[in-house]
Formats: sequence, C-alpha cells, structure tokens
Amino acid sequence: MSKKKTLFECQHCGLTTPRWMGKCTNCGAWDSFIELNEHQQDVVKKTKSTTASSSKALSINEIKEEKIFRFSSKSKELDMVLGGGIVPGSLTLIGGSPGVGKSTLLLKVGGDIASSGQNVLYVTGEESTSQIKLRSNRLDSNQDTLFLLSEIRLEQVLIELEHRDYSFIIIDSIQTLYSENISSAPGSVTQVRQITFELMRIAKDRNIAIFIIGHITKEGSIAGPRVLEHMVDTVLYFEGDSSQELRILRGFKNRFGPTSEIGVFEMRGNGLVSATDIGSRFFNRNSEQAGSALTVIMEGSRPIILEVQALVSESHTANSKRQATGFDTNRLNMLLALLERKLEIPLSGYDVFINITGGIKISETSADLAILAAIISSFRNRAISKQTIFIGEVSLVGDVREVFGMDARLKEASMQNITKALVCKKPLEKTNIKTFIVDEVTKLLEWY
Repeated sequence: MSKKKTLFECQHCGLTTPRWMGKCTNCGAWDSFIELNEHQQDVVKKTKSTTASSSKALSINEIKEEKIFRFSSKSKELDMVLGGGIVPGSLTLIGGSPGVGKSTLLLKVGGDIASSGQNVLYVTGEESTSQIKLRSNRLDSNQDTLFLLSEIRLEQVLIELEHRDYSFIIIDSIQTLYSENISSAPGSVTQVRQITFELMRIAKDRNIAIFIIGHITKEGSIAGPRVLEHMVDTVLYFEGDSSQELRILRGFKNRFGPTSEIGVFEMRGNGLVSATDIGSRFFNRNSEQAGSALTVIMEGSRPIILEVQALVSESHTANSKRQATGFDTNRLNMLLALLERKLEIPLSGYDVFINITGGIKISETSADLAILAAIISSFRNRAISKQTIFIGEVSLVGDVREVFGMDARLKEASMQNITKALVCKKPLEKTNIKTFIVDEVTKLLEWY
C-alpha cells in the first residue's frame, strides 16, 4: 500500500507543509496549522498551477500586442486609480476598514453602469436584499438592469450566471462566500483560495469585470491567504477614517495600469462621490499658527498641497517622545538628528510630534524641508505664512536636493494662490511664485 500523503496549511497566511508545526515560519502565528484532506489537497494543487503545462514558449517578437479595452465606471476618481477605466475580464480586489465606504462606492458604481443598459449583479453575503435596496434608494441607484442576489453559496452564484449575461459583478464579500465542495468554514484559507480561483476563471472565460470586497485584519492587510492578492489583477485599498468626509482610494497592484495614482472621494448624503476642488482640501489657508508649514507632494500625476503640523514641547521624562502620523518615524528621527548636528538646535530634551493633515501618508522625500520648517517654527513659536511652500529632500550631509515634478508642483501651488516657494534650485519654467533658493539646511535659518 502506498503511504498516505499529509499536508498541513496555516489558516493565517496559507503556508503549506508536509509536517505539522506549532509556529508558522512565514507569518509567526501559533497553532494555526490544520491537516487537509485529499479533496482540499487537490484544491491547493489546482490553484497553484492555473496555467496549462503543455504551453509552448514563443519568441517575444512573435507575440502580437493586444489593445486593452476599457469602459468607464462613471466615477472620475475610480477611473483614474484603475488607469483609465474598468477592463472587461479583470478581477479587482478592494479592501478597507469597516464603514469606510467600500459597499457604498461599488453599489453606486454598479447603479451607474446599469443606467447605460448593461446587466450588473450585486452578490451580498452580509446583508439582505432589502437592506441593499434601502441604500440604493439613498444613492439613487435603482435601475432595471441592476440585480441583487443575497447568497453565500458559490454554486448558487454560478447558477445565476447561467440565467443571464452580466457585464459587471460585485461580490460583497469574498470572506462570506463558501463552496459546498469544500468542508472548510467560510473565510478559511482553502475556501478563499478556491472561490477566488473560480471567480478568476469566470472573469477570463466570460469576459466579465468582477469586483470583490475583502475584509482587512487589525494590521490593515486584507484577511486571508497572500495568494488572494497574487491571483487578482488589481488590488485597491481605502485609506482614511470613517469619521472623516474625505476618503482616499490607493492602488497597490494593477496589471493594466500604474499603481501610483490615488482617488479622492467625499462621503455625502447621496453616498461616496468623487471629490471636487481637492487642491484646497488638505490645508487651512486662513489661520497662521506656529508649527505649520505647507508642501506639495505628487500622488501619481496629481500634485497635492499638504499641511505639515509639528508640536515641540519640553519633555518631562527621561526618554523624549518622537511620534509621527502620516510620516515615517525613522526618517523623522534622522531629520531631528540633522537639526541638532547642523543647526545646533537642542531637541534631545523635547518631545516632537508630527502630523500630516487629511489622512494622507507621505511616501516620498519631498516633504523633508517642510518637516524641518514646521519643527523650527514650533520650537521658536514663530508662525509661517500660508503663502509659502517648502519643497525639497534633505540628505544626511545637510544639503537640500531636487525632487521630480517640480514644475507641476509649483503650477499647482500657483493655482492655489501661493506666492513664495523655498526650493533647492530655480525651476525651468516661468512661474508667478517667487522662489528662494535653499540648497543647504543652514540657509533655512537665514530665511527665518
């Protein structure tokens, strides 16, 4: 008799191993491995090899380029994040914290697409159809070609797809669906993997655009196996607090476009809509207070003016606090060390707090000069004019270096009536903004 093959799977990250382990070597979870039966092992093998093994390699010069067709989601910001619109046959995963607006946005998009005569299916496993109807009334999304299905069994969803041709499908959410052919509980690694594989097959075979909503963990990542994000074509995350009006949709993976673009939405009474005039949404131009400085960051091709806030207060403990919201704490510590070394500002006995307004997280170095300006402003208790912006990367040796897209940043600042800019070199294009050259951090004090 042949020896029975055993396979254990981590229920947190999906790692498989032939032997049981107390601690997962991939995600560090304890007691998370369960033994898979023969059918579950077949599912794992099937999803790991999604392409035929008999395919023949071709020269790249023999392959013809296919033009990607897109149709609009009727949402300007969503189209921007997706790279120009929705691609038929694509599988898109959208995640975010509870209440941030995932279901609201997709129901609104589904209603707008249905208004053009296309059949749209909204599958919900968390709410009843009457609850979706109430939300649809508020969003003004009631269309004859928008169909609702309250179902958690994948097989019933597949039967519905045989009755009618759909152009757009929404799954809310992937963790609530389960397949009757798998004995695991809904939301388990095996269930999520198999259901995502089936949805991907349906999207490619029938050329249907499918959006699936995913729950997130307390760490902020989408719950389920990592293979979930690898299998889909596009991964979108909602950022921002559900108590705020503005929400940010950011792309982390996109096989059909760039991942650097963001979409800015505004929660209103009629749902989540594309925000208008976002240029002045992330800073307050009215009051001038110490510890506030303006900068311009690039989110994809979009320049956004942000307000950097700093609070420097005398520390009453042995260890001074360094905290940052929306900015890298390690880079903040580097900038503080540079201030003490180059500008001889004694900050070792002070607590320093940094906040980026609007809920945006800065991932580039162009805000370094604004961070320093805000810290010095708070330390000296001297306000900075809201007509001044700071753009530049600060190095460890104390010089200020140029960042990309300077002309686009200054053009956006000029549109928001900014009159002064501190940069490392003069821009190539003429602008109405008066520029001050700050190529070293020591010149920042001279400007003060």
